[in-house]
Amino acid sequence: MKKAISDMIDYVENPQKTDNGRLISSFQCDSRIADAEFLFSKRQYISKTGRRRGADDVIAYTIRQSFVPGEITPEEANRLGCELARRFTKGNHAFIVCTHIDRHHIHNHIIWNSTSLDHTRKFRNFWGSTRAVRRLSDTICIENGYSIVENPKGQGKSYDKWLGGKPPSHRERLRMAIDAALAQKPADLDALLELLKQADIEVSPRGKSIRLKAPGQKRFVRLDGDSLGAEYDISALLAVLAGERTHTLQTQNVHRADPPKVNLLVDIQAKLRAGKGAGYARWASVFNLKQMAQTMNYLTEHGLLDYADLVKRADGASARYNKLSAQIKAAEQRMAEIAVMKTHIINYSKTHDVYVAYRKAGYSKKFKAEHESEILLHQAAKKFFDETGLKKLPTVKGLQTEYAALLAEKKSAYSPLL
Repeated sequence: MKKAISDMIDYVENPQKTDNGRLISSFQCDSRIADAEFLFSKRQYISKTGRRRGADDVIAYTIRQSFVPGEITPEEANRLGCELARRFTKGNHAFIVCTHIDRHHIHNHIIWNSTSLDHTRKFRNFWGSTRAVRRLSDTICIENGYSIVENPKGQGKSYDKWLGGKPPSHRERLRMAIDAALAQKPADLDALLELLKQADIEVSPRGKSIRLKAPGQKRFVRLDGDSLGAEYDISALLAVLAGERTHTLQTQNVHRADPPKVNLLVDIQAKLRAGKGAGYARWASVFNLKQMAQTMNYLTEHGLLDYADLVKRADGASARYNKLSAQIKAAEQRMAEIAVMKTHIINYSKTHDVYVAYRKAGYSKKFKAEHESEILLHQAAKKFFDETGLKKLPTVKGLQTEYAALLAEKKSAYSPLL
């Protein structure tokens, strides 16, 4: 069981797939030793509750979240993956999100600890959980303006089959692979070609030209504007790599979700065409008149009938919003730092005696094998303290007080925005 979770995390954190680890995020755990932390929390759960499961016990759960090729950046995909994990676990479980960019479509691997943060409960998979995850992922994508699979017909199909319509052509697959490789910001053309090779694209230089072939493709395609489009011409790609221009995606068959529409007034004619009756039309007419009257009253009361005054007030509101937004982000960043620091301080304290015994045992391999998770947690905490330059550790109570103050500050800043 221990080796299985370790192997799984090693796979999803592969530097070649996650842009050298840049696209790895974590919540309430250190992604580098997440397997040891998950195992340690399981022992804490057993110690605290006295409940112990047999061979069917689960240390962690994993899901995969994929996106339409060319529609989302790796950083945005990672952010949506973190939001999916946080909302599905209700913030009660530690998790890591690894965004892979080695294929033509960007996708997330999400792994969360089955044991809750307070070590009193275990996450139990439930009937229909797959559908629940899919619906939540769809909701998050729609909220952020990205495409979803609109009529899923079952489980077990590959991502490519979910895209609907005709599968992408070989040339489209080559363009997708180039798009994904450019997203990793290669230093030069050789680095770009190396990334294409890692994505299973066959690269064959021939004279001054370069030829590409996707898996299953019979013939090579030249890397030039005539074969793949102007954005994929060698000269255009070299300019992108040099930072002289921005690459524009040319991938076809990519459907973006329609942006959400906000209608302050009821569209009466549209409702009538949809089958609404005369009674609804009378109600909607009165409703619209009331809305317009309220708007006029507000503008009159606040002296905003002059357009210049309205623009000035809107600019002031925007500036205030940006200031409060920056304040909230700063508070959230510090709260995240406190959470990580608090975790390491607690781990350091809990494992201190074990590590002292390990040191007295002459760093015995046998002792380490018996207490590996505690030793790893202690070493990770010590490394964190060294990297952050902490000479004197703050108290957990002090961190909790600061966290509570920041939370109150964040809520206070949020109120004017709502």
